[in-house]
Amino acid sequence: MATVDDRGTGTVTGPGELNRQLELTIGGMTCASCAARVEKKLNKLVGVRASVNYATEKARVDYADGVTPEALLATVARTGYTAELPADTGPDADPYAGPDTGPAGTDLSELRVRLLGSAVLAIQVIAMSMAAMVPGLQVPHEFEALSLFLTAPVVAWGAWPFHRAAWQNLRHGAATMDTLISMGVLTAFLWSCYAWFVGSGGLIQQHDVLTAGRHAHSQVYFEVAAGVTVFLLAGRYFEARSKRRAGAALRALLNLGASDVAVLRGAEEMRIPIDRLLVGDEFVVRPGEKIATDGTVVEGASAVDESMLTGESVPVEVNPGSAVTGGTMNASGRLRVRASRVGAQTRLAQMARLVADAQSGKANVQRLADRVSAVFVPIVIALAVGTLAVWLAIGSPVGTAFAAAVAVLIIACPCALGLATPTALLVGTGRGAQLGILIKGPEVLESTRRVDTVLLDKTGTVTTGAMTLVEVLPAAGEYPDEVLRRAAAVEDASEHPIASAIAAGGRKRLGQLPAVTGFRSARGLGVQGEIDGALILVGRPVWLAEQWSVPLPDPLVSAAAEQEAHGRTVVTVAWGGQVRGLLSVADTVKPSSAEAVRLLRSLGLNPVLLTGDNETVARSVAADVGIDTVIAEVLPEGKVEQVRRLQQAGRVVAMVGDGINDAAALAQADLGLAMGTGTDAAIEASDLTLVRGDLRVVADAIRLSRRTLRTIKGNLFWAFGYNVAALPLAAAGLLNPMIAGAAMAFSSVFVVSNSLRLRSFRPLTPSA
Repeated sequence: MATVDDRGTGTVTGPGELNRQLELTIGGMTCASCAARVEKKLNKLVGVRASVNYATEKARVDYADGVTPEALLATVARTGYTAELPADTGPDADPYAGPDTGPAGTDLSELRVRLLGSAVLAIQVIAMSMAAMVPGLQVPHEFEALSLFLTAPVVAWGAWPFHRAAWQNLRHGAATMDTLISMGVLTAFLWSCYAWFVGSGGLIQQHDVLTAGRHAHSQVYFEVAAGVTVFLLAGRYFEARSKRRAGAALRALLNLGASDVAVLRGAEEMRIPIDRLLVGDEFVVRPGEKIATDGTVVEGASAVDESMLTGESVPVEVNPGSAVTGGTMNASGRLRVRASRVGAQTRLAQMARLVADAQSGKANVQRLADRVSAVFVPIVIALAVGTLAVWLAIGSPVGTAFAAAVAVLIIACPCALGLATPTALLVGTGRGAQLGILIKGPEVLESTRRVDTVLLDKTGTVTTGAMTLVEVLPAAGEYPDEVLRRAAAVEDASEHPIASAIAAGGRKRLGQLPAVTGFRSARGLGVQGEIDGALILVGRPVWLAEQWSVPLPDPLVSAAAEQEAHGRTVVTVAWGGQVRGLLSVADTVKPSSAEAVRLLRSLGLNPVLLTGDNETVARSVAADVGIDTVIAEVLPEGKVEQVRRLQQAGRVVAMVGDGINDAAALAQADLGLAMGTGTDAAIEASDLTLVRGDLRVVADAIRLSRRTLRTIKGNLFWAFGYNVAALPLAAAGLLNPMIAGAAMAFSSVFVVSNSLRLRSFRPLTPSA
């Protein structure tokens, strides 16, 4: 049995199954190095697997029974950061709730005050410094004294979050980006104080704003200390604001839910908070109100607007027996609904959990950036010391050597590196949620880039998954509407899917159906009933021929054969001892499927129809949508085998399905996409969930995933390239420390802004 030691360190004495999960809110992190440190400390505990995301400031921890949440909190605290248990650990809690945070846990409003206050003081210091560089301009010596007194509050108060974080890290034997910032700002300020008081008696500095060298007298860098602080505070402020914007999509998704509900207690209606609603409770939804939770309509009829959840603009008609989803809007009639799922089990909560899980995970490219950031800071400090030593060794002035070393410290801060992946992932998954595309994890993004073959399940994916009346074929001299009217009326009393399709088709085309008496059913063969004294027979042609001696006339024999060749089921209608017509019923192709196949081909993907249905039906469906390759008559295990066969042939396979029989194949595929209208088993086994049943969204999902991955790679290229290019310039004395600070802050803002461009992603699907 795994146990926690007496010190509460969270170290367990034996292995255990990681059967518990917790999400902690981490405070005090200022860069990817901080996140890497917390993650490393947590993962050192036996029975713990943790992933810390700097962008969301969350730690996702899987742990064994022997580890307590208190031990995890204590471990984070000993690492030098704060950790809190979420107020609501349910999946429908807002992972972005709470204050906007900046460096070292400061909230956004405090950060704004520091930024504005420091900027007012720093502008004056920089202006005086620039005035001193104008040839022939006599600047009073008192300006340097004024610069000292204006800079001191900026360094002490404005940069305090950086100093505090650096001191906390130093106490725990660590160095982070804040260490570089604090060292750079303090060194610039303290050196300037020394040079002013002890050096050349306060003579005015004269140097080029773009470079570190060419100084005439004593070198003071008050404008560097003040300017760098302001630039970095500005970078952190806009970074914090951008991170909040990046999570806006998920917050909007969570806000779709209702806050209270009008529940029925006996004959009385009372309004209660949504969290007090129980499964089985009946509640009232009036026109214009949100449906409080998932349930089944008990009474009433209405049109429900599901666009907020699915992106589909056309309202869905609901009647008694129809399933409704929490968060959708009741557009017209009054409904009485029986709750079937509440709280964390609702479809809306499951969607939010999928999005939050994806945003808290890490792609391989992010893990690489974290590892680089963790070792980068000590290397930079060593490089800064080396720069100072080399400049002094070649006989350069102390001020020049010092300025180059400070520029190295400032410009090397790996802010952009730590933000490159998580911000793009936040925005990409949030935008996907808005469009009904739920990305389960960041590793999914890397899979979409390599996919070249898409296997499409037929029933429920390419087709509607429900039998539909396709055609009415009357015998000679009969009226189609009369044939359908009588057949639909008799079938309306049956519960068979084919009967339901005929009855629904009749009501849709003709409206009210006539009354039927004497209804009887022959299981699997057909039904009979009387309308206006006439016996109506509806069923298989062989049943009518053998049981009732009513064979098909020759013209209808060929018509029936043609319908069956297209994969349709033929039903015979007879009365008065004669066949009056045929009805053809089929699982019809979705209107959007053909366009979806064309879109997949435009992305360089090869679509393949994979189904357990017979070859004739499969070929007919494939021809309708433009698919050339068909694999038919395969069992669920056969689908898995087909995925493996293609993978062994060197293909990277995506599988799209919706049923329980697709779950294993979805899990085996390199990329699994489940239709949100399908079963929970299929959704759980997939990597991407498409909330709507529209196959065109598959193309949008792959496009969004690929674009998110491209954004991540672009961010990383900029972050790595920026540091690689800037460090030699700083070490060579070609960058003034103030310019270095501005460039570093710009780099972080650039990465976040580039990620926010994903919010403008536009789907190919017209209704999205």
